[in-house]
Amino acid sequence: MPAFDLPPAELERYRPEIEEPADFDAFWERTLKEASDEGEPLVSVRPVENGLRLTESWDVTFRGFAGDPVRAWFSLPANAAGPLPAVVEFAGYGRGRGLPHERLTWVNAGYAHLLMDNRGQGDQYGCGGDTPDPHALAPGGPGPAVRGLLDPGDYHYRRLITDAVRAVAAVRALPGVDAGRVAAVGNSQGGGLALAVAGLVPDLAALLVTAPLLCGIHRALDLTDVPPYGEITAYLAVHRGAEEAARRTLSYVEGVSFARRAHAPAHFGVGLRDTVCPPSGAYAAFNRYAERTGGDPATVLHAYPFNGHEGGDAVHVRRQLEWLALLSGD
Repeated sequence: MPAFDLPPAELERYRPEIEEPADFDAFWERTLKEASDEGEPLVSVRPVENGLRLTESWDVTFRGFAGDPVRAWFSLPANAAGPLPAVVEFAGYGRGRGLPHERLTWVNAGYAHLLMDNRGQGDQYGCGGDTPDPHALAPGGPGPAVRGLLDPGDYHYRRLITDAVRAVAAVRALPGVDAGRVAAVGNSQGGGLALAVAGLVPDLAALLVTAPLLCGIHRALDLTDVPPYGEITAYLAVHRGAEEAARRTLSYVEGVSFARRAHAPAHFGVGLRDTVCPPSGAYAAFNRYAERTGGDPATVLHAYPFNGHEGGDAVHVRRQLEWLALLSGD
């Protein structure tokens, strides 16, 4: 697939005006307060056998949106002398948390690692998930991207973003974690969740985001029919009078709006031939993020001109590891 979005020079200065709802901040303040009012984040922490000698794992349940139980895997390097800085990782679209031995990069690098399950997902890729979404009854299509699309209060991503924020609170309550050094990490949908966390958790230590979903949403709907955005356009092709309501709902989960509220140093990655999450969305978020952080040299973006949604793949992960180690002083 050839490059289909803006030329690189235009991407580097791309700062679209994003129309935010007047109650954007109040909406999220109310949503997060309702979740925190449900009680302390942790519900249970149970050790599990992962088949590994150098990593210890726990099956964690924490309170997410509306106090719903959300599952996660928590891992530490075996016999680690804590407290350790922590990485909270968010999985991609259609994935669940899978199995505890699947994602070992961050724990092998010496971090405490929490991998959040995606409520109501997990049936499309990987090894599944364990967290149902009891609120997925509002009008909308079968895919997560369109569940509850006609009302921001009912939308799937209101619940999933709230879960992600609560995951940070949960990891800070776990033993062996340095609560002052927590990073949010994600690719694709996970990148969109991590970026939302950066905008909603003011004392996050770092953000690492690649090919983020939910950034530059309205432009993405005009550029691509590939899911997840394609699920939204397919829904609107049938429900021809629903566009205004859908666009209003999507404005409450726009990643550029979260970027404008973030403080933590950030590491971005993007493939310039990405037809799943068009690169203009990542650049719009990064450019506003860089403005917000006052041009902090620690906030960087790596672009891969000949790559699509996979971006820099393992090369980029190596860059993430080096960046976070340098930032942490480890």
